[in-house]
Amino acid sequence: MNKKDPESLSALGNALRYQSRIKEALSCYERALQIDENHSPALNGKGLSLLDLDKNSPSIEEAVEFFKKAQKITPNQPEIYYNLGTAYGYLGRFDEALAMHRKALDIYPHSHQAYNNLALILQDIGQINEAIDAYDQAIQLKPDWQSYFSNKLFAINYHPDLSPEEIFGAYQAFEQRFGLPHRDTCPPHLNDPRVDRRLRIGYVSADFRSHSTSHFLEPLLAHHDHEQFEIFAYVQNVSFDHLSLRYRKLVDHWVPIAALDDAAVVARIRADQIDILVDLAGHTAGNRLGIFARRPAPVSLTWLGYGYTTGLSAVDYFLTDPVLTPPGCEPLFSERLWRLERPFIAYRPNPAMGDPGPLPAITKGLVTFATLSRGVRVNHRVIRVWSAILKRVPGSQLVLDSKSFQSPAIQEQWAARFTAHGIARERLVMGCHSPPWDLLRDIDISLDCFPHNSGTTLVESLYMGIPVVTLAERPSVGRIGSAILTALGHPEWIAQTEEEYIEKAVELATDLDRLAAIRASLRAELEASPLRDEVGFTQAMERAYRQMWQQWCAGHALRVRDLG
Repeated sequence: MNKKDPESLSALGNALRYQSRIKEALSCYERALQIDENHSPALNGKGLSLLDLDKNSPSIEEAVEFFKKAQKITPNQPEIYYNLGTAYGYLGRFDEALAMHRKALDIYPHSHQAYNNLALILQDIGQINEAIDAYDQAIQLKPDWQSYFSNKLFAINYHPDLSPEEIFGAYQAFEQRFGLPHRDTCPPHLNDPRVDRRLRIGYVSADFRSHSTSHFLEPLLAHHDHEQFEIFAYVQNVSFDHLSLRYRKLVDHWVPIAALDDAAVVARIRADQIDILVDLAGHTAGNRLGIFARRPAPVSLTWLGYGYTTGLSAVDYFLTDPVLTPPGCEPLFSERLWRLERPFIAYRPNPAMGDPGPLPAITKGLVTFATLSRGVRVNHRVIRVWSAILKRVPGSQLVLDSKSFQSPAIQEQWAARFTAHGIARERLVMGCHSPPWDLLRDIDISLDCFPHNSGTTLVESLYMGIPVVTLAERPSVGRIGSAILTALGHPEWIAQTEEEYIEKAVELATDLDRLAAIRASLRAELEASPLRDEVGFTQAMERAYRQMWQQWCAGHALRVRDLG
């Protein structure tokens, strides 16, 4: 390689970035730019590396400047436009992101990357049908890219009008394309089949960092019995932070896998003799479901990061509870349902949240409803129901707060959807606050979304003294709110129909004394509930692991007997 040739340095940077060696790639691009500050591939590569390395605003803003400079130098390169669109999306500048992705498609209508990136923005602003259409275009152009199919399944989960059976049908199509081809390629597992020995547990995730899952994963890792369980973290992260360091101290083995292909990771997991492998991602970004399709461990399960089936028959269990997945819903999952005898999560709050404070409605003279969910959850059914609530509670306002509601242009698009139901623009307060603790102190009642409920933001609302109204719908993503409220001891906030949802929200809003009492006591109730029992939850998980292992050992003994 010519170390004085920017083209060679950029090519090396690209190769390193594809191996997730981001800092080394960044160094190559910077050396290329020292030689030629206008070298477009290096500018583009440095922008991408900055996005990979850090999802915080300063780095993203810096990446934007590199992409814009590359754009001026090579204005007909579609990749630069959709990369710039991705950066705008991270910043919540969704109108600009849409424009960049569409510009990329104007230049090159067959860009599968641009279609995929366009779909990601469309789903963030609640345009599910349009997002699914764009994913279909990307899949048609690149049918062997599993990530595009995963992204489509993610979007379908939020569709307000599809039946559970129709949604599961899409997962069965994923199994046909990406699961079944590996069914006959998995060699037998040679793990020691003793039922009572120390077990090796592997967790696979791209989110061993500051991420919403940390509130539920860290309590489990913090309380594992290391005499009975040897813990491996298979780390898909390409960026790390202070929480990554905490995770690393909680596990026995920290195994980076982002630079390895599926076959290499499977070989490593088999070499590590993992007994039980846990997927923490489902079809979210950075998932490694291709590993699970190859059955690298005797037992596998999925939990936490996604909330619904993987679609892979190679995954043995979906870890759940009786409320999240009531009896009779088994045909909607490719895995066997393993129901814990307690709630499916334990929650660790952020210590910086502070106290809930007094009921805002008393000092403001009006009731504030809110959702802190992403726009992908807010659909035409939700908007119709929330509009009905606002009409029934005169003077009330609705806060819509997340990155999906940050862009002024996109805010007006959301407002128009409420205006169509007779809700004046001034009754909607939109923006994005992170962290949202002070905003939560200004909220009286939280409105959960449906058919896909909220997750972390729902528990955070309860911890800040805010009652949550939820609608129990399809398993399991449509019953997250029900599972949490049942565990908390407030099933009266769970509605079975849209009409009942409206009535429950209105009833809460018209009794301020009751609301004030709820606010004063709710945190203590949550602290005393199973949702805060980290040790009890971990012990339940470990019992489940041991029982899963016992079942595999029994099956192994039968297989050995039959072969004999």
